Amino acid sequence: MNRFHSSAVRQDIFCLAGICIIFLILVANASASPSIAGCPVFPSNNIWNSPIDSLPVDPNSQDYITTIGSGMGLHADFGSGDWDGGPIGIPFTVVTGSQARVRVVFESADESDPGPYPIPADALVEGGQLSTGDRHVLIVDSDNCILYELYAAYPQADGSWSAGSGAIFNLLSHALRPSNWTSADAAGLPLLPGLVRYDEVASGEMQHAVRFTAPQTRNVFIWPARHYASSLTDQQYPPMGQRFRLKATVDISGFSSDTQVILNALKRYGMILADNGSSWFISGEPDPRWNNDDLHELSHISSSDFEAVDESSLTVSPDLGQALPSGDMSPLLRVNGSDTPPPFGGMSPVSLTASVDASGSSGIEADWWIVANTPFGWYYYTYPGAWNTALSFGQVRPAYQGPLLNLDETGIFKGSGLPAGSYTVFFGIDTAMNGLMDFDQMISDSIHVTITQ
Repeated sequence: MNRFHSSAVRQDIFCLAGICIIFLILVANASASPSIAGCPVFPSNNIWNSPIDSLPVDPNSQDYITTIGSGMGLHADFGSGDWDGGPIGIPFTVVTGSQARVRVVFESADESDPGPYPIPADALVEGGQLSTGDRHVLIVDSDNCILYELYAAYPQADGSWSAGSGAIFNLLSHALRPSNWTSADAAGLPLLPGLVRYDEVASGEMQHAVRFTAPQTRNVFIWPARHYASSLTDQQYPPMGQRFRLKATVDISGFSSDTQVILNALKRYGMILADNGSSWFISGEPDPRWNNDDLHELSHISSSDFEAVDESSLTVSPDLGQALPSGDMSPLLRVNGSDTPPPFGGMSPVSLTASVDASGSSGIEADWWIVANTPFGWYYYTYPGAWNTALSFGQVRPAYQGPLLNLDETGIFKGSGLPAGSYTVFFGIDTAMNGLMDFDQMISDSIHVTITQ
């Protein structure tokens, strides 16, 4: 393939108080990213959003199918109306960046992010306010694209909350939990990206994997999971994080249109084992618009229609949710020669290089985006050379509007003296070219760098 450098792809310097940081937008051919409230639900090349329909079958597939529940049907653990006094499914609450933060006291404090958490008094609770079940509380900060999740969450009289465990995720980042840490889910994963949501089903396409449960799991976890919750050691039990998919040969033509959307997603993106629970229960949000009769059709999908998948070939790093492309998308960003940079001291030299193969998408007109979340706040770049401050992720504007282009590996920064802190750079492009962030048509990537003192 003929590769060339484009004058439209620039390496530019943003300086603040004498500190200079360089960013570059990358473009690639890949599936789009799901979104909620103007935020991507992780970059499009995150493992939750990566197709697995062409990956090999796991050699233990049949054993896993048998122990999860041979002959049993798929079940939608969500829907419309109430069950046992509360909504059916796992809800989430969207707040702005100005939402007051509250203290949370955790039972598993050693594996929980301390917070504080932006939980409103009327936050939605799984099962309803009187539930005695898992009582997950999911909060999306739409201004900063941060996800807060709690397990066994109860409000207290003084405005604080108590919870079994809690985790905070940057929706622009691939960062996973520390190894062996739980989250608000047994596998140490976020819940939100695995929920079936009504709006995406109504749009005609789901572009992510689905969370599901099994009654017995093994005392081990595999990428992208970070935690296990079992004492069983026999190999026939699936590990936390195991990926499954609906077999491509399963005929879904007789199902309702909404059910077909879910089943097509299970063929292309599959589902991830995330907790101990009922056999073949998939998770979704409660919504009065669900047709429960349509969702009940899923019970006609049998355990024999599934197969376990070996997705280990997609691993970039066991500590990142970033997935290698299974198709023709191939963006690459390296820090000091590595795509999984360790923390750097403030005076350590830092060298960034970037490359991308746009493949057959070269020339397509699109919006280009460069967004940086730095210790100094939010910034976005506008071509040809202006960095602008923003109060939130939703205030950014396109960096450039123009064609997709190939880029050889190129040095984009070399220097030292960056101040201590956490840096996340989001690279995105959408093919609508209308000046709006269209996540259903957006290709994205990100990188996270920590600078120590």
